[in-house]
Amino acid sequence: MAGLHWPAEAGTARRFPRSVLTDEHGRPLKASTLQVGRNYVFPWPYPATPCFLLDLGRKIEGRNDLRTADGQRYDWPGGVGPRQSVVAYSAICSHKLTHPTRDISFIAYREQATPHSRHARVIHCCSEHSQFDPAAGARVLDGPAPQPLATILLDYDARRDELSAVGTLGGDQFDRFFESFGFRLALEHGGERAARPVGPTTRVLGMDQFCRQQVRC
Repeated sequence: MAGLHWPAEAGTARRFPRSVLTDEHGRPLKASTLQVGRNYVFPWPYPATPCFLLDLGRKIEGRNDLRTADGQRYDWPGGVGPRQSVVAYSAICSHKLTHPTRDISFIAYREQATPHSRHARVIHCCSEHSQFDPAAGARVLDGPAPQPLATILLDYDARRDELSAVGTLGGDQFDRFFESFGFRLALEHGGERAARPVGPTTRVLGMDQFCRQQVRC
């Protein structure tokens, strides 16, 4: 397996138990089968915390100029996969914690500009119109969000064409998220299970499979 170069910024990188990304049938997901520009969602590192998986269709270089809301600087490693085009981020907005649920999502990747966004190919949160650049570590392009979306660090096994989630980078929102929505999340995920690690595998779904309604803005 190709080893992940673990980021040196101890204050912004967090390790979690490794989870292999699987398809809807529970088989290891092949990175080369991802559709370019499609929104994929998977729960990680907890069953209650959704993440975006995106194939941006081109090699994505890393960046070394990102900062959390409290000023911690970190380097983002860029894309992975056969074309180094695959990225993953926490789907919890860094402003007011907007996130996809099974019923509705106000946040998603948009390939085209819209009346509310002059930017194309961005993750757009319709709640307050924060926009993040997934090709640049999810840095904030517009709106009130105080920091990038947290990166989900992926390890790519080139021989098997498989992806594993292994950690986070940047300012994750997990503590705030559980403090704000803990009661609902416990009901949805079976009590304390909501905040336990997902385990050795985690299932990836298209946003249209994961969520009943997507708000477009």
